[in-house]
Amino acid sequence: MLNTSDILETIQMIRQDCLDVRTITMGISLLDVAGGADSAGCISNRIYDKITQKAEHLVATGEQIEKEYGIPIIHKRVSVTPLSLVGGSLDQDGYVEIAKAMQRAADTTGVNFIGGFSALVHKGIARGDAALMEAIPEALASTHNVCSSVNVGTTRAGINMDAVNICGNIIKQLAVLTEKQDCIGCAKFVVFSNVPEDNPFMAGAFHGVGEPECVINVGVSGPGVVKHALEKVRGESFEVLCETIKKTAFKVTRVGQLVAQEASKRLGIPFGIIDLSLAPTPAIGDSVAEILEEIGLESVGAPGTTAALALLNDQVKKGGVMASSYVGGLSGAFIPVSEDQGMIDAVNAGALTLEKLEAMTCVCSVGLDMIAIPGDTSAATISGITADEMAIGMINQKTTAVRLIPVIGKGVGETVEFGGLLGYAPVMPVNNYSCEKFVSRKGRIPAPIHSFKN
Repeated sequence: MLNTSDILETIQMIRQDCLDVRTITMGISLLDVAGGADSAGCISNRIYDKITQKAEHLVATGEQIEKEYGIPIIHKRVSVTPLSLVGGSLDQDGYVEIAKAMQRAADTTGVNFIGGFSALVHKGIARGDAALMEAIPEALASTHNVCSSVNVGTTRAGINMDAVNICGNIIKQLAVLTEKQDCIGCAKFVVFSNVPEDNPFMAGAFHGVGEPECVINVGVSGPGVVKHALEKVRGESFEVLCETIKKTAFKVTRVGQLVAQEASKRLGIPFGIIDLSLAPTPAIGDSVAEILEEIGLESVGAPGTTAALALLNDQVKKGGVMASSYVGGLSGAFIPVSEDQGMIDAVNAGALTLEKLEAMTCVCSVGLDMIAIPGDTSAATISGITADEMAIGMINQKTTAVRLIPVIGKGVGETVEFGGLLGYAPVMPVNNYSCEKFVSRKGRIPAPIHSFKN
């Protein structure tokens, strides 16, 4: 039973501490529209029809819930079955046509993003996977709301280095094709290890093959809420610190649970999971970096940063799990540079480097995210950075990801503007010693010994 204190506290979280439901994401299975020998036009039409039918009322329902409960719901999104499993025997041009059909569906339904232009190639690249990966640069450059991902590694399969090498080239091609938009195409593409099948966050969301016909997943966020709570326990012990984070995460997750249940009931679609991820925005007071500094760091990037982030990530998960029977997705703390003012300030001050960010990804819930790098960075270097991040995920049995933006025409210290939730970013230096001979080797890095658990 809610009391007056709980209600007032929730109002404060929303009005002062930037609490929001970041996204209601509808997952839609496209397995029943898989192509076989059908033409790209036929498959595209079936995909468009199914998405627009299922998601017809998604945006209106989200807006109605937002109005009735006073809870900001920032985005309404759709994720679909990885398209490489649907396109069948299509070639590169056929997959580009499918991407454009997805864009038309996004325009018709009014959703902010649509994810699932994806391939799962952690153990090898099938014909459909290869065609889709070849199509990614043109597909994302010719659409606005379509997002893409490729899973190149798992703890059980190892890392497909052929796919890692291809992804480095994809990122470079995306940068070239969207150069006039500050290489924004790269922000819609992410490379994963151990990708979750129920992630509601973009650009990596897709509807996994083990998921139902249609499902509602909700991503909730509240870095500002956690920071405000920690301000009240400055100087207290680690026990008090951890309890405060857990209790706050519990309350934030309950807000997401309410929205998810309402959306599920009104749309007549099963509720899937709550993803409690502290996902920052460029707004003042909505920063994961500022939480870490409130814990006791002079600046994020200082010695102790990785330990503080590990503590935060773990307590967020513990609090969230107690608040909902179905917590999934990524659930933890995100550390995207361009979307977090505290991270941006730390980079500009010289306190936070790419190497330190990589260390932090060992304990956060995702990986190297929304990082601008010099436009002349080679595809091999991008592949090497990606391989490092995939290895962290494989060895530690966790999800890791890479979303790098080589900004053509810009160098270290310059700034690139993406706008909206994507924010802006200082261009960070990379280690330019060559790894080309390493990433050019063919085949897979084998799975680690501790992956054998049967």
